[in-house]
Amino acid sequence: MTLLVCTAVIVTRLRNLFATVMLTGIYSFLGAGWMLLLDAPDVAFTEASVGAGISTVLMLATLALTTHREKRSEKKQWLALLLVVLTGAALVYGTLDMPHYGDPNAPIHTHVAPRYIEESPEEVGVPNIVTAVLASYRGYDTLGETTVIFTAGIAVLLLLRRRRESRRRGAEDPR
Repeated sequence: MTLLVCTAVIVTRLRNLFATVMLTGIYSFLGAGWMLLLDAPDVAFTEASVGAGISTVLMLATLALTTHREKRSEKKQWLALLLVVLTGAALVYGTLDMPHYGDPNAPIHTHVAPRYIEESPEEVGVPNIVTAVLASYRGYDTLGETTVIFTAGIAVLLLLRRRRESRRRGAEDPR
């Protein structure tokens, strides 16, 4: 957790965008390791592949199209800082009533998990409980995540296409 915090602080202080991209990849990789320690290998795998993998590659590709240095802002953005602090405080406040990690009396262990273990083979017809939960009970959630990723990919392709077309028009225009 200390490495995550240190990496996040360093990322906010850097002006070299290449170093920032590399450190955000490291941050995602550290986050994946932390999630693995919390016994969430599926989330860790997703974070490692998407956060540290494809996101880093896409940001490096973006840097190839832009500059490598951040332009300094002339004004201080106190409103943005206030908004970030308030959002962080709200998120921390929302976690105060959560059960402790590994608490056997947590609602997930007393209500949801026993139902999935006992009833999912008959309800879904899939012997693997994890597959049954992801494909059936969380099917709409998975479909939503897929839709978001697909939409983001289409948006990136449209933006790159628009930039390429504007370069062609600039090369054809003799003015």
